[in-house]
Amino acid sequence: MTLSTLHHVAIPVSNIDRAAKWYKEHFDCILEYQDETWGLLRFQNLRVALVLPEDHPPHIGFFHESAESFGELTTHRDGTRSIYITDSEGNSVELMKPEHDHR
Repeated sequence: MTLSTLHHVAIPVSNIDRAAKWYKEHFDCILEYQDETWGLLRFQNLRVALVLPEDHPPHIGFFHESAESFGELTTHRDGTRSIYITDSEGNSVELMKPEHDHR
């Protein structure tokens, strides 16, 4: 059995720059992207997205081979394609088309 791949966890912060600096000071990670509304930190086994709750929902992001079966995918500024759905408990889940299949 092949297990699903978790790509990132998005956590709410009030200041992207301050949060990114804190994580980089306390952990070995790489800042892959940052703007005013979100940042993406890469760790050995996972990425952590820093999001402003008013611009992006806190969520978990998975690669899903059939992400488009859940609805129309949105292309994001970093080139990823995904759709947000809600789990049975009301949490936001992002289903991302694997990178090898970007259009």
